Amino acid sequence: MTEQVKARLADIKLGFIGVGNMGGAIIRGLLGGGHVARQNLIYYDPDPARQAQMDKLGVETALDNAEVMHSPVVVLAVKPQIMPAVLAGVKEFARPWHLVISIAAGVPLKVLEEALPESRIIRVMPNTPTLVGAGMAALAPGSLASREDLELALELFQSVGQAVAVEEKLMDAVTGLSGSGPAFVAVFIEALTDGGVKMGLPRTLAHTMAVQTVLGTAKLCLEEELHPGKLKDMVTSPGGTTIAGLHALESGGFRGVVMDAVSAAALRSEELGKKS
Repeated sequence: MTEQVKARLADIKLGFIGVGNMGGAIIRGLLGGGHVARQNLIYYDPDPARQAQMDKLGVETALDNAEVMHSPVVVLAVKPQIMPAVLAGVKEFARPWHLVISIAAGVPLKVLEEALPESRIIRVMPNTPTLVGAGMAALAPGSLASREDLELALELFQSVGQAVAVEEKLMDAVTGLSGSGPAFVAVFIEALTDGGVKMGLPRTLAHTMAVQTVLGTAKLCLEEELHPGKLKDMVTSPGGTTIAGLHALESGGFRGVVMDAVSAAALRSEELGKKS
């Protein structure tokens, strides 16, 4: 991102409708990284527990969603099932100078733009690791969103991980991979742990080793730009332990099952999107 985009993000007023897990994580990332000043943030959320969390961060509380709409950039961080009510409530306050960013899973740009026809819209699919600043977000700009709008939104989500721009037609695939992916990885970690327990390791130790192994492997692939196949070959010695384990995985159809899981999640995302 250019210094101009960073400066724009630092200076602009940001409003959040909803500060649950994702909305709260984004705010903490913005503040923790020094991307925005506290006085430039405002939110509304009726949940007292979430209000208490924002009070600790020193973020201003709005009286209602309408007051949040005084901000030029508004993040809709609500559950998909309440998005229709939220859109209906803010529609009369939406203006052409608004950039509205939605992180509601499965709610397409068409629905958002029909509700807020004058505003610029960006749809975002973040994932759960956003909560620890290691998220992966995909952003699809609406028909009125400018390049500058997209750059600003990318900078915002890069404060809590990585972010890329995609065409909206890829959002279901994104949901299947990075949206649902943390659950698939969690199941793999659990299975690694159980394997260690089966072979005699105490469960606490097996869990720690499994988590660190997955974390370290991902970090190695990312930071050294290693293809997973190359990393696999680095670990696999002729006639050794790893090739024996890999043979077991291949015999069980491991790769195909993982690919089927991503496909199933993506297809379900497509089904849910049609119901929006």
